[in-house]
Amino acid sequence: MKKNIGKIDKLIRILIAITLVILISVCIITGIYAIIAGVVALIMIISSITGICGIYYLIGIKTCPADKKE
Repeated sequence: MKKNIGKIDKLIRILIAITLVILISVCIITGIYAIIAGVVALIMIISSITGICGIYYLIGIKTCPADKKE
């Protein structure tokens, strides 16, 4: 799979994931919502590290710069 997440998109995903982890840590989000938020944060971090988002492939979105073909 080719990368489809740009730098700004990665940064936003990481910031959202960090925010979710903080909200879980200070018990603002609890119970089943904390589990869901934790899974979402984990998915966001993994997609930021790999640069690949499966949902973007399904929808056809690409936020990374176009490949240069010479």
